Amino acid sequence: MPMYGYARVSTRDQDLSSQEAELKSAGCAKVFKEKVSGAKSDRAELAKAIRKLDAGDVLVVTRLDRLARSTRDLLNVLAEVAKRGAGFKSLKDTWCDTTTMHGRLMLTVLAGLAEFERELIRARTGEGGGCALSWRGERSGGTSGGGTSDIGASFMLAKHMTRRVFLLVYVTALVSLLLVIYAHAQSP
Repeated sequence: MPMYGYARVSTRDQDLSSQEAELKSAGCAKVFKEKVSGAKSDRAELAKAIRKLDAGDVLVVTRLDRLARSTRDLLNVLAEVAKRGAGFKSLKDTWCDTTTMHGRLMLTVLAGLAEFERELIRARTGEGGGCALSWRGERSGGTSGGGTSDIGASFMLAKHMTRRVFLLVYVTALVSLLLVIYAHAQSP
């Protein structure tokens, strides 16, 4: 089960040596290094690292922010790693380790939360436009002078969002519980 490291810094002035040393001491056979912003989707060395992975291999990073800048980006990269039959491990974010049962659980919850967030945004955008249309006769944006219809639209949107806020609080509590269970499972 070979391990391959991926080290990244955002600017040419930054140094990769500490990440490389950590990855080598963790047992990585090769470290793919690049100096490029994490916001860029075109990261040549990350693509090479993923192509190098075979079933049973593990891609290792020192911290998650070296791999991805957003939850969606992280999940997309991890999906590519999983397609190759490989695992993933973050040295500092120990909960993010697809080579363990607990790590896979945490990432499944994270994926669910990302999906939930996308649905909330979609619903909020759709309801906001619907409220504006029903109260002002407008599709979106702008006001017709700040009349009472704007206040009515705000109240209508708030009423629709109350259920979603409750659900978000519930999911947050569930994730907190899962983190406690994970921490307890990791303690000696």
